Amino acid sequence: MRRSSFLALCACTAAVLCAPAVAQDYPNRPVQVVIAFPAGGSADIVGRHVMQKLTDMVGQSFVVENRTGAGGNIAFSAVSQAKPDGYTLLFSTPGIAINPSLYKKVNYKLEDFTPIALVGEAPLVLLSNPALPFKTVTELVEASKKKPDAIRFASSGNGSSSHLAMDVLRAASGMQYVHVPYRGGGPAMLDAIAGRVDVTMLPIAESLPYVRDGRLRALGQTGEKRSPMAPDMPTIEEGGIKGYSSTTWYMLLGPAGMPADVVKKLQGQISAALNTPDLQEKLKATGITLINGNAEQAQAFLQSEHKKWAERIKASGTVLE
Repeated sequence: MRRSSFLALCACTAAVLCAPAVAQDYPNRPVQVVIAFPAGGSADIVGRHVMQKLTDMVGQSFVVENRTGAGGNIAFSAVSQAKPDGYTLLFSTPGIAINPSLYKKVNYKLEDFTPIALVGEAPLVLLSNPALPFKTVTELVEASKKKPDAIRFASSGNGSSSHLAMDVLRAASGMQYVHVPYRGGGPAMLDAIAGRVDVTMLPIAESLPYVRDGRLRALGQTGEKRSPMAPDMPTIEEGGIKGYSSTTWYMLLGPAGMPADVVKKLQGQISAALNTPDLQEKLKATGITLINGNAEQAQAFLQSEHKKWAERIKASGTVLE
């Protein structure tokens, strides 16, 4: 046998022999988990709950890094270019499915990622400063039509769930507003409370404390059904906008090309974590409806969301630089 053929055979044999060890040993060092929004927001809270439970169960640290900016594109691009060994992951909200259609140019495509697990979803709440006269969604819509661009809407960022959920509401109702994007839900919430903006739309767990103490007024929640967290709060569809629903969701992904056995092991670890009663209680307290979908379900869901939002964005005419 020629030396080159012998070396090639040895390399192939070594790869086959070593392949199972990739998953057996995973993880054998800390795992970096990138989140595209600031600390204290819903993505950060949910992500940290899940990663802490995973750390406790697996015995290796899953370390959250908040890498913000550009509606999530900075984080998405960084993870898409990372080494696909399972040590750089992304805990994502819908922006990853939305931004390729929303922005004129992004430095990644959905094929650059490996969906691993679909955690769950939660409604948002349309909120207004209580000093304003409108108390329902329809009153807000009518007020905005009388004085176009008088309503200042604060989102948690360009391409965020709140931005797009509000844009869908605009397309469905003819509502008019000035969009004021923030670098996260916390600053948007504070400015709505202070009256520097009029309305915002944020995940239900972030919203309820401010609704209950009277600092903000809830005009409706965005899910198809009322959340168990707030069964007395009507949906936006119940408020008069027929066919409206929009939720935020949470998914774990890695770069494309991750070893299948690592994906399978990691998805199993996530599923086991999500099945623990203490984590379920924490997620329930953040308004999450648990899905606990495997990699195949996550992939199908991601593609479905991408198609849905591409159609919505095309209909709305919203495009960002």
